[in-house]
Amino acid sequence: MKTSQLISTFVAAFAISLPLSQARTTESEESGPRVQLALLLDTSGSMDGLIDQARTQIWQVVNTFINAKQSGQTPVVEVALYEYGNAGLDAETHYIRQLQPLTRDLDAVSESLFALKTNGGDEYCGAVIQRATADLEWDPSPDTYKAIFIAGNEPFTQGPVSADQSCKDAIGKSIIVNTIHCGTESEGANSGWKTGALLADGRFLIIDHNQAVIAFDAPQDAEIAQLNEALNKTYIAYGKEGASMQNRQVEQDSLARAAAPAVASQRIATKASANYRNTGWDLVDAVRDNTVRLEDVNKEELPTELQEVPAEELAEVIAQKSKERTEIQEKILALNKDRETFVAQERQKLAGESDTLDSAMITAVREQAEKKGIVFHSN
Repeated sequence: MKTSQLISTFVAAFAISLPLSQARTTESEESGPRVQLALLLDTSGSMDGLIDQARTQIWQVVNTFINAKQSGQTPVVEVALYEYGNAGLDAETHYIRQLQPLTRDLDAVSESLFALKTNGGDEYCGAVIQRATADLEWDPSPDTYKAIFIAGNEPFTQGPVSADQSCKDAIGKSIIVNTIHCGTESEGANSGWKTGALLADGRFLIIDHNQAVIAFDAPQDAEIAQLNEALNKTYIAYGKEGASMQNRQVEQDSLARAAAPAVASQRIATKASANYRNTGWDLVDAVRDNTVRLEDVNKEELPTELQEVPAEELAEVIAQKSKERTEIQEKILALNKDRETFVAQERQKLAGESDTLDSAMITAVREQAEKKGIVFHSN
């Protein structure tokens, strides 16, 4: 039996038309606060329930940062994803595979999660924590909230790499390690999960990976879904992979919708927030954020209806799409605020608290991020 986790990234949508000659910048040159989360998911056994939780709850975790601010700015959220303990992986790498580096591409994270399959094997927590600590491009700023979330249910101390030392090395780089044990508290404490968290200033969390997640459908879901259809029409694919990336966006919408209307609404709220960004394939985002110049775009890699449009006219089309997107996103977020009020009232009617993946991660994220000066405002 084994585990998984997940969560979140960044986009701001506002109407802007940039000069065609403005210089290009890269994501690495952008300034502003950052949040970096690495999710280490055990896929070695019958952990399908936890993987399902991760697939459907990623949006709720990311949405924790919708109204968060650090020094008056919305943090850029980056998510990395690893799987470990899968027998189908290379033994020489300790059955570890990086699925996503620290990225702001939430659709890529979602796609990777839906592609996960369990396969019995050996799970080495120390080795995967060591890999994530060493391989990822962690921000050196002391103000950046950096955290690893590792989930599993076998002994934390298994494998050739000391889990305790890996946790010490992580916190030595200001990377918090949160451990999530799928089982009882006593089992987790006795098998090293609690010690690992304590060594790295993290939280020792317990979840029921087989618990059915209650999806609270709300009166706002239908209208949010309709607005999402309009939102998708504001994207302009460009580049060699633009069309396939746009198809991927629609596919992830479909997977969320198939899970439950509530999951779809949570994903759409993310798409309407500053946590969703597609500069790599969407011309509206790319021009707005000045990561591409229109004169550098290969016209043959644009939608057919825009391939013969003059550059100045194309700039106007982009500005109009950006304006439309902003208006749609504002409507979605307003509906989402009402939706969350409704869901909170429905949740209060149930006895007890959820011990699923999202509730565990959100509890830790909020507590730890606040220590970095991140303020969570109500929606």
